[in-house]
Amino acid sequence: MTLPDALQLGASLLDPETTGQAVRAVEVAVDAAGRGGDRTYTYLVPEALRDLEPGEAVLVEFGRRQALGIVVAEATVLPATGGKPIVDRVRADGPLLPRLTLALAAGIAAHYLAPPALVLRAMLPPGLLERLELVAEVAPGGTSATEDVATHGAIADLLSQLERGPRPVRDLAGPDGRAGLVRRLRSLESEGRVSLGWTLLTAGAGPRYERWIRLREEGRAAAATVEAGKRPPGRPLGPRQVDLLAELAAAATNELPAADLAGRHGPTAVAGLVRRGLVEAEVRERPRRPLAARPAGRRGGRPATSELLPAQADAVERIGAAIAARDPRPLLLDGVTGGGKTAIYVEAIALALEAGRPALVLVPEIALALPLVDRLRADLDARVALVHSGLGEGERADEWRRIRAGDVDIVVGTRLAVVAPLSDIGLIIVDEEHDAAYKSDRTPRLQARDTAIRLAALAEAAIVLGSATPAVESVGHARAGDYDRVVLPARPVGAPPAVEVVDLREELAAGQRGLLSRSLAGALGTLDTAAGEQAILVLNRRGTASVVLCRDCGHVQACPDCERPLVYHQAGTTLRCHHCGRATPVASRCPACGSPRIRYLGGGTERLEREARETFPALRVGRLDRDVVEHRGAAERIVDAFSEGRLDVLVGTSLVAKGLDIPSVTLVGVVSSDVALNLPDERAAERTYQLLVQAIGRAGRGMRPGRAIVQTYQPEHPAILAAASGERAAFYDAELALRERFGSPPFGRLVKLTVGLADPLAAEREAATMAQRLRERAAERGAVVAVVGPAPAYIARRADRWRWNVVLRGEDPVSLLDGGLEAPWSVDVDPESLL
Repeated sequence: MTLPDALQLGASLLDPETTGQAVRAVEVAVDAAGRGGDRTYTYLVPEALRDLEPGEAVLVEFGRRQALGIVVAEATVLPATGGKPIVDRVRADGPLLPRLTLALAAGIAAHYLAPPALVLRAMLPPGLLERLELVAEVAPGGTSATEDVATHGAIADLLSQLERGPRPVRDLAGPDGRAGLVRRLRSLESEGRVSLGWTLLTAGAGPRYERWIRLREEGRAAAATVEAGKRPPGRPLGPRQVDLLAELAAAATNELPAADLAGRHGPTAVAGLVRRGLVEAEVRERPRRPLAARPAGRRGGRPATSELLPAQADAVERIGAAIAARDPRPLLLDGVTGGGKTAIYVEAIALALEAGRPALVLVPEIALALPLVDRLRADLDARVALVHSGLGEGERADEWRRIRAGDVDIVVGTRLAVVAPLSDIGLIIVDEEHDAAYKSDRTPRLQARDTAIRLAALAEAAIVLGSATPAVESVGHARAGDYDRVVLPARPVGAPPAVEVVDLREELAAGQRGLLSRSLAGALGTLDTAAGEQAILVLNRRGTASVVLCRDCGHVQACPDCERPLVYHQAGTTLRCHHCGRATPVASRCPACGSPRIRYLGGGTERLEREARETFPALRVGRLDRDVVEHRGAAERIVDAFSEGRLDVLVGTSLVAKGLDIPSVTLVGVVSSDVALNLPDERAAERTYQLLVQAIGRAGRGMRPGRAIVQTYQPEHPAILAAASGERAAFYDAELALRERFGSPPFGRLVKLTVGLADPLAAEREAATMAQRLRERAAERGAVVAVVGPAPAYIARRADRWRWNVVLRGEDPVSLLDGGLEAPWSVDVDPESLL
């Protein structure tokens, strides 16, 4: 089945009725490497598996081997030559994915030219499809070796091994080897004594279990007897056993975890009471909950508000109407920073929950997830699941199982959450919808905002796109009438901060060589920390220095694989490549000329943090950037410390410029506002404008006036002027005019093709050949598609591969690709950047 056919099947997946064919066939996405996984395959359903449902895992014959697959849909056409039957069903507690998620998977595969199997893998917990095991257990109603006196020899030994519960066949012992063991098990299965089945085993991501000890009636009687000063019948109880029985008798449900009891009274006391029949042990699942240790009443620094402003109330009313009408038309919630979007989200989610339908909330960064979760848990009596890449594999798997079982009301997460296994959705919220982090850089290269819009259409859910700096294409869609739009013109609390633009050229002429201008340093020096005032310093660069340069010969230390300048990190005193991750020790002498005169140019977040600490030792300074967030739990600790007032100044990259709603922040400094302004990318001005407006908007959200200082070498640039003045209409007008001129979104679509080869000349030839082939194909078909390039990628060499790009522009550039390209080409549909 072709990928466009998969998209057409999406709607039929939502219909629970089967086709009713006498001979039934299904489409299976086979978990196969290479081109084998690029499409789905049709398999016949044996009579023994007649109740097989879409979403279930199956074992199929694929070529000369057996492979794991997932049933994605009923087949619309039977195989012409009979077809292969499914070998067996893989055990699970129902389908791995609900029909809504399967329909979304079909749409993702078709739109982004992604292999269906890879799309489905992205929707499952890590490692779920890695181990397929044949598992044996005593069949329900079957007799064990101890119950059947006629059982003896090898069969008795085999059954005794299964008395402790299901076991992988490879772990069982038998006198006849593996083949003889399987034959014996199959024989016992035919007799109804053993059950055999294929099961997915997930190392590290499977359910976690623990033993609980429950007080039996005999134990309760023994505890009462001891308490009355009498001796219970049978052997005397030891002091620890008496104390253990008393603790269980006093527990609310007369049961406690075995590990806790063993820690207090000793394992032998527990085991002895189990043997005497006074207590009983039970194995239970112990779910891992990311929010279990986090108080549910946290709200950060934002107090609860009782009334909504008219614009907020209008937005809630429109969203409520869309929920009731099951209208998936996107609503662009467009307003000033601090305009009260979160309050609207809370009210809208409450309406969805009242309608009996769950809500999905997307945020672009892990650091933004927890403050929003805190707000939702404080304001709504709802079950919240958290989904992001910073969770451990076990936590992600347990949250996935909760969502799949329907045990949550609200799912909050990063772009991973858009493929959460929800069987129904009433409301989808995409917060900071403009953010580039919603675009995945790995297959499937989906854009989570656009995927959420597709999901809303499938689920007939209301969808809200919220941002103070909407994407240019979103504004274009709203102006064209494709989106509804609500504008929030004012803040419910506080006022827009006063904005000052500092010309760094003048600072340099005045002899100021540090990262902090005189104006910004003065503002930090007068920060009233005694009154609780706080500051945020934004620098769109990680590390300590951007370039490590030799003063004598000018040599810049670069990555040997990517040929990009290495960045100095003071922590660990290493040079790191921010493109491929390679780490290199700092050279004491220049590798080119041997000079010891090494200079560190530029400045990153680490240097800014150090400069702030040294200049203002009384200020408590913290840092939040990608390097910090990589450490598990670090983002949570830093954001909590800042929101609770345990830090005075927060230094960071663009992470600190979005989503933080802290009323005590009165000062924001954008240390270098034009780092990415002159990149050869059509979104460079848009990204700079969005970063500045978002950063400026962190200040003045409380009752104290706010101030923002923007440092730049280009104070006359339109993006800088628009952000500083608040005059946004002219900026969006100019950007949309430019997009229309070049046929960029929302006036057309883009596809970026990238080839990477070890030989630079071979890479260039391959790119030229592909560009010519696509031009000829467009001419033959009369397609209105422009083929641009080839051109070397902005990062021309990465991971020891020379990279060239070919860009397609037009109404339907995907149509030229005929379902995709083979290696060494990668395809990025709707790319976030053309670099």
